[in-house]
Amino acid sequence: MKSANSFEPPRRARTNPGPPEWVSQLVQLLPRGEVRVDPATLEAHAGDKWFAAHRPDAVVLARSTATVARTLRFASEHGIPVTARGAGHGYVGGCVPVRGGIVLSLVRMNRIREIHPRDFVAVVQAGVITAHLQAEVEKRGLFYPPDPASRADNTIGGNIITNAGGPRCLKYGVTRDYVLGLEVVLADGTVVRLGGRTHKNKTGFDLHRLFVGSEGLLGIVTEATLKLLPLPPFRANLAVGFSEMRDAVRALHAILEAGFLPSALELADAFTLEAAWRRTRSERLRGCRAHLIVELDGQERSVRGEVRQVRQIVRAHRPRFIQVGLGAEACEEVWQIRREFSYALRDTGLTKLNEDIVVPRSRLEDLFDFAARLQKKYCIPVACFGHAGDGNIHTNLMVDFNQPGARERADAALDELFRQVLAWGGAITGEHGIGLAKQRWWPLAAPPEVVELHRRIKRALDPKGILNPGKFLEI
Repeated sequence: MKSANSFEPPRRARTNPGPPEWVSQLVQLLPRGEVRVDPATLEAHAGDKWFAAHRPDAVVLARSTATVARTLRFASEHGIPVTARGAGHGYVGGCVPVRGGIVLSLVRMNRIREIHPRDFVAVVQAGVITAHLQAEVEKRGLFYPPDPASRADNTIGGNIITNAGGPRCLKYGVTRDYVLGLEVVLADGTVVRLGGRTHKNKTGFDLHRLFVGSEGLLGIVTEATLKLLPLPPFRANLAVGFSEMRDAVRALHAILEAGFLPSALELADAFTLEAAWRRTRSERLRGCRAHLIVELDGQERSVRGEVRQVRQIVRAHRPRFIQVGLGAEACEEVWQIRREFSYALRDTGLTKLNEDIVVPRSRLEDLFDFAARLQKKYCIPVACFGHAGDGNIHTNLMVDFNQPGARERADAALDELFRQVLAWGGAITGEHGIGLAKQRWWPLAAPPEVVELHRRIKRALDPKGILNPGKFLEI
């Protein structure tokens, strides 16, 4: 397995000599076909989108909560590591089974059990694809706002254990804000139902929220009761190009200071836009050094009025162009180009180290200036784009590992980046989690007493340490 602190190109997981003796017992314990040990399945469950991989000894393709509970009970009795897995689209190695053992996949648990229009709730299994849930609720005039970029591929369970976000978080909040209740299987196989289906509930501790963002270290989420909203009937956006990032950031602040709360405010820098132009050939990106997307939603008359006012605000900040999109179809044309940004950066042939840092919004201009200085100091291109409305800018080091000393320079640049973000009162991760990728900086981000509190909770819920071992928290 690759070191958590190295950034080599991905390589194949190691080949295990053969399954341990307990695997045959697990096969007998669980329903037929739910335990797999063939090499193709083991390798497919060895890693995620980050740069580490390690084969498990067995993969359990669970179809029910009962299977999850039996698996954990068995693993607890025998001291076997268990790593829960959704779609495997994480960016920090969070579902890499670094200690082997069992990968417990939830992707077959993919039923939408209920969508209730009057209660404004959905009850779903952990393996439901996020975009599929969104499409189904929107057919009923309802809205599930959290919108991670890979929502067409990732699962609700994965969103919950990473507390996933997305562009709409500015107005609507992150996944945590929509979790009303959870079914969780604890490390010893105990099944607990936490929270409920009401939108207010002050019965004891908010225990269901303890598992949101827990990265599979405290329990395995098998089902969720989610809050829904009325679907806004109209959307519009503005795609705005600038010659200077400073003008784009100041336009963003002016929009908020004028009392508007867009559903999304997205920024991209010159390196990202150049790569996106090469991929899409969108003429509005040619020569553009900063790009701002402003999206508004609500009732059509009010949205159209707000678009006119926001356009006037933006005009005061020297834009190269302002493109207005009215209605869902026009908005999606703008977002389709935005969704190409990550792919465009991969097209460069450089290795993209995707860091989802967050800074206080007042530090946005400082962050872009700091990224430019990092680029010059370490001779590594830095591509910044993302959710500027809430300060969550994906700061991507674009590294050529064929160059001598590239790994050392990348490590030094990341050290400097994270230390500066923390000095500003920011966070080293806003959406992806700690996983393996950010283990090195976890002690910087969390004071010793906070780390110890995490350990106490971990010991209470997983005293044998079988859940997702080898990550940022050990007991």
